[in-house]
Amino acid sequence: MSFYIYQKRDWPNFIWNNDELLPALSEARNLQGRLFGKMDSLGFNLRDEALLDTMTLDVLKTSEIEGEFLNSDQVRSSIARKLGMEIAGSVNSDRNVDGIVEMMLDATQNYSDVLTAERLFNWHSALFPSGRSGMYKITVAKWRKDSTGPMQVVSGAMGKERIHFQAPDSIFVEKEMLQFLDWFNDNNIKTDLVIKAAIAHLWFVTIHPFDDGNGRIARALTDMLLAQSDKSNQRFYSMSAQIRINRKEYYEMLEKTQKGDLDATEWISWFLNCLIKALKSTDITLGRIIRKAKFWTQHTDTLLNERQKKLLNKLLDGFDGKLTSSKWSKIAKCSKDSAIRDINDLIEKNILQKEVAGGRSTNYELKVG
Repeated sequence: MSFYIYQKRDWPNFIWNNDELLPALSEARNLQGRLFGKMDSLGFNLRDEALLDTMTLDVLKTSEIEGEFLNSDQVRSSIARKLGMEIAGSVNSDRNVDGIVEMMLDATQNYSDVLTAERLFNWHSALFPSGRSGMYKITVAKWRKDSTGPMQVVSGAMGKERIHFQAPDSIFVEKEMLQFLDWFNDNNIKTDLVIKAAIAHLWFVTIHPFDDGNGRIARALTDMLLAQSDKSNQRFYSMSAQIRINRKEYYEMLEKTQKGDLDATEWISWFLNCLIKALKSTDITLGRIIRKAKFWTQHTDTLLNERQKKLLNKLLDGFDGKLTSSKWSKIAKCSKDSAIRDINDLIEKNILQKEVAGGRSTNYELKVG
């Protein structure tokens, strides 16, 4: 009995209902065109800022989907360095941060390059620079070997595990990946590139060719094909950020599809709706970037120290929670007295104000207008 799609006789010949998908595909394509038209009207600096914000979000969220939480300042600094951008408050980044940044940038900046096994091995090596996933030693830059048993996606406490998916036996991985790579690189396929991105994602995670990192690599491949569909290496929307919001649904949809037949219509429909939401969310990001640019234009001649610039940028980027003098002191790595002086100076300069809603601590916010 064939339990998973890779056990079906016609694997991997996916099918789908074009008529059912056409409305969502048309909307996604229309939003892509409008977004890039809007970005073309912006200045070079604003486009760079939008690119940096999007790539930072993409790296953070694709990691969060797997339960790994990276430092946003390290991610942003790493991306800026690799793209040759100068940013204020740049910090050093860890090897694992640089690794995932290198993978995501290679996928999107070099989207038209051929995808090879060697390139995938390089990505995998970048993701796991120490040769370990957490405490466990894994096979890096090679197809998985299943030396400790079948590759399974499992949840639940020990003794009460639930198997969501079992990947093809490792002896088939190389053959499966050769077929996948041939299809991925075939430019004569008539499939729309957005639908191809959805199929590539599903197909890759179903093969599950590595010991770990398959989800992150699948999402990098998705971004690579979406960049091809946009004909641009500039990324202004993040599929990973939207998938992170719908993380539970994402895994449920993958499991349902992998246990179904080769009709991928429902998976592609879910993927297209996720893409549409990701494209629409860029209006919020773009609005924030424009407001930030206007703010710094307005305060070009305002005398500010580096601590103040750092914290103001954090507020303009969307500060998480309430800003207090204690948080200022911690983030800026200064004394409480210095933090209070910084804040009072900004209040006098009509940049900050105390929040109207009081509480046990005094909170501060940017003054609007």
